[in-house]
Amino acid sequence: MLTGLAPLVSGRTRLLILGSFPGVASLEAQQYYGHPQNHFWKILQAVWPSSLMPMGVDSYQKRSEWLLDRGLGVWDVYAACEREGSLDSRIRQPVVNDFSQFLQQCLALEAIAHNGGESFKHARKIAPTLATACAALPPEGAISPWGGPAAKCAGSSIVFYKLPSTSPANASWSFERKLAAWREVFEKHGLV
Repeated sequence: MLTGLAPLVSGRTRLLILGSFPGVASLEAQQYYGHPQNHFWKILQAVWPSSLMPMGVDSYQKRSEWLLDRGLGVWDVYAACEREGSLDSRIRQPVVNDFSQFLQQCLALEAIAHNGGESFKHARKIAPTLATACAALPPEGAISPWGGPAAKCAGSSIVFYKLPSTSPANASWSFERKLAAWREVFEKHGLV
């Protein structure tokens, strides 16, 4: 059984990119989208061209802060699974992440953009969980159980999108087509 990565989110996360499960290269590096041919980081740089993405050997932490500063977050549908290789089609015995606990870290969340079809298959399961968790949060202005002030929760009105996968296995979409689809969602939520 393989274990996924912790969510990369902050209290400012308005748009969450939700993948299925990290590939082999990402798990080995303990970094989201760690395969050098994955278009994820290249798409972000193209969406935000005026702000250079940190590069270099130890740049992952700085790249993570760079995307968090812009209201973006990253996580996966599955917390754990069995799988040989990196293909979503090989995922077996998946365990879905606890999205009700996730909302406590992401009170500003407006939308979830699924990075590919495997992730999007779970949108209908995730939506009710977020709505229920949202209803259980304290009212705006109250002190939340996790320490900070509670903000307005948009859990019941979170918008879901299916984006083309940034995986190198998704060769039917050119980089330009992927970029256009991703940019449109970012624009809708004020991240561009």
